[in-house]
Amino acid sequence: MHDLTSQPIMMIDSSPPLLHHYGELTRLPPQIPTLECNDLPSGAVVMKEYCQLPLIDLSCLNSTIERERLACAEAICRASSEWGFFQVVNHGISPELVRNMRREQVELFQTPFDKKATCGVLNNSYRWGTPTATCPRQFSWSEAFHIPLSRVSEQACYGEFSSLREVMMEFAAAMSKLARVLAGVLAENLGHPRGVFENICQEINCFLRLNRYPACPISSEIFGLVPHTDSDFLTILSQDEVGGLQLMKDSKWVAVNPNQDALIVNIGDLFQAWSNDVYKSVEHKVVANGKMERYSIAYFLCPSYDSLIGSCMEPSIYREYRSQVQEDVKRTGRKIGLPRFLL
Repeated sequence: MHDLTSQPIMMIDSSPPLLHHYGELTRLPPQIPTLECNDLPSGAVVMKEYCQLPLIDLSCLNSTIERERLACAEAICRASSEWGFFQVVNHGISPELVRNMRREQVELFQTPFDKKATCGVLNNSYRWGTPTATCPRQFSWSEAFHIPLSRVSEQACYGEFSSLREVMMEFAAAMSKLARVLAGVLAENLGHPRGVFENICQEINCFLRLNRYPACPISSEIFGLVPHTDSDFLTILSQDEVGGLQLMKDSKWVAVNPNQDALIVNIGDLFQAWSNDVYKSVEHKVVANGKMERYSIAYFLCPSYDSLIGSCMEPSIYREYRSQVQEDVKRTGRKIGLPRFLL
């Protein structure tokens, strides 16, 4: 491990000042190891392989041939049960819109750190590093804007970044439509109407997260994003060509090869609970890259703050609970600690 107290390392510039804060964590008194400070859960094998996620052509959902529609829906549900992750192509979000959103995202992140941290753009949603980290293994080498969709249309949120507003509104609407199509297919598979989530997950309760993972001089020692599961119902991810996403499959980490034509979809904790474990919320992480920065955009399909979430079938292995997901997601983009709905 690098000695981060040494002058050469501390002189390496990082913007935001991630290296400085990581160095501060390394100087904290040693703690009793906890799950949150470890890379892997108990019993997991330290191994990395490359995988090809299930790839699903969503145009088949609109086929005039019933057999093709049913096969596509079955592929979505099978991937959600066996992998918790899958890729979709022909998803209805144009390559031009994705390019425009990425261009605006890059321009936003290229703004000097001091300005991003203080100008209040996008509802003051700028985040960097991991403020709650108490040990180095909890620290994420990344920065993000975590934006509630309830504020996306407000002109005042954009300040001088006026060209971002129209693109973000269009992108958010397209991701929202796609999320509801996928959630509807998954709900129907369990005997519920496709529109069951319309009232639970209203668009104003959902989030967009713009991510940047800067090139990291200590990439072998740190995460781009620490291992976690998502708290929401569904996450849809648009990522660039750099790669770095890994997920836990059969007790080992597997790396996901980036596909520029596809979006990645993953099941969140709420969908696993609602489906009574039919669909799986899978642990994943982002590895840091020593040479290249990485960009991604995530859409989170979330319930309203006071929604009462229960299992869609009986007997339930989860108790009903009033959702507190928004509190964590609003502050950090992910939950803090273990899922609070587990028995």
